[in-house]
Amino acid sequence: MWIPFFKGRKGRIKHAGRNLSIALINTLVLGLLFLKPTAIALGWGESLSLGITRGLDMNIWFSTILAIVLMDGWMYLWHLGNHRIPFLWRFHRMHHSDNEMDVTTALRFHTGEMVFSSLLRFAVVPLIGMSLWQLILYEIILLPIIQLHHSNVNIPERWDRYLRTIIVMPNMHRVHHSRWRPETDSDYASVFSFWDRIFGSFRLREDFHSLRYGLNAYDADEWQTTWGMLKTPFVEPFRHKKG
Repeated sequence: MWIPFFKGRKGRIKHAGRNLSIALINTLVLGLLFLKPTAIALGWGESLSLGITRGLDMNIWFSTILAIVLMDGWMYLWHLGNHRIPFLWRFHRMHHSDNEMDVTTALRFHTGEMVFSSLLRFAVVPLIGMSLWQLILYEIILLPIIQLHHSNVNIPERWDRYLRTIIVMPNMHRVHHSRWRPETDSDYASVFSFWDRIFGSFRLREDFHSLRYGLNAYDADEWQTTWGMLKTPFVEPFRHKKG
């Protein structure tokens, strides 16, 4: 509101309310279905000393750093899969259909996508060897960073450029939310920006203000309502492809 990148937006409260309604649904569903099973899976892995970090002879701080980096690497691969695998894209496209991205877009993920991600974590987290507190630490790091790079805040490009050598910053993630497909299919990292450089998916543009968010087939208001977002994966796929 104070230093917006895109100015003059209207209906911000309605936009935020719709996105936050999806976040509330996800919180309830994931809390009921996955909170206790996740803790059990983590305890099981710890009791058997499973995982990459537990198999290496290093102190707790180095193992924690490695666990966080590996978890973020998994998040990169998961995000990439959501774009490359058509079935997963049907759910993930709801996130990209937001044509006025702001901080609330960081919480706008289809419940189906969140369920699939949580199910896969039952295998990934023990494989890494994360403890419950390490997973919580990663989430504490993840949430403010994804809120930052989805935000509409206007950070000077010089600062953005310096900081995105390490973490994902708004100008980098704005490209990812472009409705032009070559830009949509780039910049998948969640916390550490180096994943995109390592795997060749890093992309920027000269004029960030000319970006247009969203997906061509989902501009109508019916797709921005809570019900419209929830039904997005189940519409005819040939009518609603990436723009």
